[in-house]
Amino acid sequence: MILATDLDGTFLAGDAAARHRLYRLVDQHPDIALIFITGRGLEAVMPLLSDPSIPRPDYVVCDVGATVVDGRTLQPLQPLQSMIDAHWPGEQVVAAAMRPFTALQRQDVPQERRCSYFCDPATLAPLRSQIQAAAQALGCDVLYSADRYLDILPPDTDKGRTLAALARLLDLPRERILVAGDTLNDLSMYTSGFRGVCVGESEPALTDATASLANTYHATAPGCGGILEAIEHFGLLAADDAFLKPPATARAEGADLVMVYHRMPFDEVMEGDTLVQRPPRSPNGIIPSLLSFFEGGQKGSWVAWSIDDPKRGPFQTHVSVDAQRYPTLTAARVPLTRQEVDIFYKRFSKEAFWPMLHVFWERARFREDDWQVFLKVNRRFAEATAAEAAHGATVWIHDYNLWMVPATLRELRPDLKIAFFHHTYFPSADVFNVVPWRREIIGSLLCCDYIGFHIPRQVENFVDVVRGAMPAERLAWESCAPRFLTYGCAVGLDTMTTRLRVGDREVALGAHPVGTDLRRIHNVLAKPSVRNDIFKLRREIGARKLVLSVERLDYTKGTLAKLEAFERLLEQHPDRQGKVTLLMVCVPAAREMTVYRTLQNQIEQAVGRINGRFSRLDWTPVRFFAQALPFEEVVAHYAAAQVMWITPLRDGLNLVAKEFVATHGIEGSNGVLVLSEFAGAAAELKGAVLTNPHDPADLTAGLLQALSMPEEEAGGRMRQLFGSVEYYDVDRWGREFLEAVRGPEAS
Repeated sequence: MILATDLDGTFLAGDAAARHRLYRLVDQHPDIALIFITGRGLEAVMPLLSDPSIPRPDYVVCDVGATVVDGRTLQPLQPLQSMIDAHWPGEQVVAAAMRPFTALQRQDVPQERRCSYFCDPATLAPLRSQIQAAAQALGCDVLYSADRYLDILPPDTDKGRTLAALARLLDLPRERILVAGDTLNDLSMYTSGFRGVCVGESEPALTDATASLANTYHATAPGCGGILEAIEHFGLLAADDAFLKPPATARAEGADLVMVYHRMPFDEVMEGDTLVQRPPRSPNGIIPSLLSFFEGGQKGSWVAWSIDDPKRGPFQTHVSVDAQRYPTLTAARVPLTRQEVDIFYKRFSKEAFWPMLHVFWERARFREDDWQVFLKVNRRFAEATAAEAAHGATVWIHDYNLWMVPATLRELRPDLKIAFFHHTYFPSADVFNVVPWRREIIGSLLCCDYIGFHIPRQVENFVDVVRGAMPAERLAWESCAPRFLTYGCAVGLDTMTTRLRVGDREVALGAHPVGTDLRRIHNVLAKPSVRNDIFKLRREIGARKLVLSVERLDYTKGTLAKLEAFERLLEQHPDRQGKVTLLMVCVPAAREMTVYRTLQNQIEQAVGRINGRFSRLDWTPVRFFAQALPFEEVVAHYAAAQVMWITPLRDGLNLVAKEFVATHGIEGSNGVLVLSEFAGAAAELKGAVLTNPHDPADLTAGLLQALSMPEEEAGGRMRQLFGSVEYYDVDRWGREFLEAVRGPEAS
């Protein structure tokens, strides 16, 4: 069967259930080919090709038959396209011939090999013969629609004749072709001898014009419902065709809330021949916050990948997380091989998407083979999630590793409420558009009901990308003040979009900067061992000021620029020599991530150079640790440091800044935070000394300002910072995000 369908009012119309049923049928049936045949220009069709919920057509006939392309590559279909082109005199020639008809208004829509106009029907009627003559003089045809629209087209070109030529070229059996439309613009498809359906609510002019055509069925249901009626009416598929059966409904006993994260809420390690769970080594305050939603008995699932290794024994799909604390929470393990993890996470995510997201697009390496693995892994996540969720459940997906999950999940389970939180920075269109699969990614994200980012700037960057990929309407927006800085930093913004409409779908958006786990820091600071570490650090530093830097080894963190700025400070202000120590904790990347080796060598060389230039017997300017410290030791260093120096070149948020503020707020001390204005946290942490890490002079000046700051000013800034960090903690972040997802009905 070949379905050749108009779009607006036909294939894009009908109730949601009918659309889902037809799209699923076309998408999954091995014996159905799809042809889009539309008056839209190719540019206006492309956004539909980005929508994962709409089946990808095999061919696209657009511009009312004047443009024919392959649906996969969007390349012209030859020799058919060349035959049409040969008889087209050119846009400017046609426009010049129509210019004397001043009542005609050119339609400002994408169009090729045609010139489209509209005119008041009363004015147009007496001009028809003159317009026809002018077009014929150019060797062109005129096609009218609804008595007010007209297209100047190459000769013998319309939807029906182009479809017939396409059928001859591809040797398609005419008796297996079903055409579908809803306006008089589609009439030529029916008069070309194909079986056809006028879907419900078609233009009366079309139903009248096709009333006597034996091969045309007039459906009752509009849009996709009418097409399904026609497939049954003409017997184009066997009545017992398995693909006609509706999908199985969701099981009622599934989880009400499903967390979809790239990692489990625990570490899995082998002890002898047994796989056991351990508390996560990574100090991630988000995981306890997400787990807290399952403390009240809400039935839930946590979907994450796990290594499927025969050496570990038979793979268990479901395991409990903590039977005592979370008795209703199950971990659903997605089986991945070590190779799949290496490609999906350690290589592709970090070598393709990570640099692009942080505006280092020249470092991005895009491989089609890796993308296919990424798609396969994301589909497995979606299938596992679909199997876990109860009917109407809320699914919360986390971060860019799982960009393509919403598309498949929406296809599998249209009943779900799908939310996505983007933990990393999201760049503007001029950066994001370097991604070869940008349309597929954006199309997948737009299958969500709600998408959250850290700060308003990232929300608007996403909107910028969407508007460059497809028609989008900004339905609602709000002021960013007073919570967020507007014009006070590089990532500030005054208004933020909160709802978009793309096609017939609405997506809500929000800014939700992740908060700090204050309970955890309170508990750490109360430990005698940590109090002892703080005492020893302060005694070791003595009267000198300690500047602390804690970050992962990554080119986005600006570590080299920071070292060079510290070197300039010691050069330009020799009175600071011997009075300030920079302690750098740089957590190395996994051994498999070879992209960071050169950077680590450069950093170690810079540290050696600075210490070689300025060290004294009793003072080393830079103390460098290329290792991960336990969280207790990190907090002790926070408490002992007078200045926290965080200068990423680009960062989604930066929780280290908030942990430093939380530590000093709890301690009642006056640490100073120097923060890059390109970190997301800069938009909300009022009271930080903001610095531009791309400006060497400003980077040095920001550090000097912090070292020279009077205690009274430092105390005032810290009180302001701690007030924000204490109120907007990680628990409030989780609650507010989920409340925004569930909407007003949840409150």
